[in-house]
Amino acid sequence: MKGLKKQRRIQVIVAAFVALTLATVLIGYAMRDGINFFRSPSEVAAEPPAPSEVFRIGGLVEEGTLVRGQGETIRFSVTDGGASVAVTYRGVLPDLFAEGQGMVGTGRLVNGVFEASEILARHDETYMPAEVVDALKEQGVYQEPET
Repeated sequence: MKGLKKQRRIQVIVAAFVALTLATVLIGYAMRDGINFFRSPSEVAAEPPAPSEVFRIGGLVEEGTLVRGQGETIRFSVTDGGASVAVTYRGVLPDLFAEGQGMVGTGRLVNGVFEASEILARHDETYMPAEVVDALKEQGVYQEPET
């Protein structure tokens, strides 16, 4: 009787291990295209990724580099203060996108130029919606941000 219980316990442990391994493999397989690593312009300049690798790059839009080409193509450079990377994008830019402002782009590095498939503009970290400002003013706890 003790041998049967021991054998059953081992079977349950092995089955749980196989199920856990299978679940881990399936999750990894499902996420293989959904994971985009973030890189700064300095990291991209130091170690350029393969042209087939999709990644995110972020920094400030460099002053004086924004050029709107024929049609929907836009060219600019993104910098982190240490290095700059040329970027091309075909499409409509977000409303907050401007020179000197933060941005994050998703795409590939092809021949030293980041070809973005998506551009996100980042607002200033001091931004606060008007409704929140009004509520804080009513409570008497609102402080003007320092500029």
